[in-house]
Amino acid sequence: MATNNLGKGRVADRAKQLIAGAETLLTGTTPVALAGSTFTPSEIVSKLQAIVKLRADVEASQATTKAKLAKEATDMPALLTFMRAFVLHVKAAHGTAPDALAAYGIHPKTPARPTIEAQTAAAAKRKATRAARHTMGSRQRAAIKGDVTGVVIAPVTAAGLVVKTP
Repeated sequence: MATNNLGKGRVADRAKQLIAGAETLLTGTTPVALAGSTFTPSEIVSKLQAIVKLRADVEASQATTKAKLAKEATDMPALLTFMRAFVLHVKAAHGTAPDALAAYGIHPKTPARPTIEAQTAAAAKRKATRAARHTMGSRQRAAIKGDVTGVVIAPVTAAGLVVKTP
């Protein structure tokens, strides 16, 4: 069986050409044997017209889709601005009432919890800053920052607990 190397649009064009030829040359009512079945010239033309109609319908829906996508692209920024303004209004009107906000599908933001590494680095930096400032005045202390640039956390494992009884 031969493979079809024609694109969908070219198939529809070929079907149109075949329709023109069939209407011109297949004028009689003599059935034609095709693919194990017999077809009258009007059945052949109707099947070929189905190909053309399917392609035309697809192209029409593609054009409609492109028009709708273009409309969405032009209208969406203004609508998103409106939606953000409405969300701000809802948050201002209901504050932090979780039930009221949940009715609108808005969930209050939860603050991000710092990682263990970030907490350890912050503690080391605070300690270094306090050590570096020692006995200076308030303006001098504000100008000095700790010099800790990174912290490496080493895991500590308990070897074995020894309990002494008195």
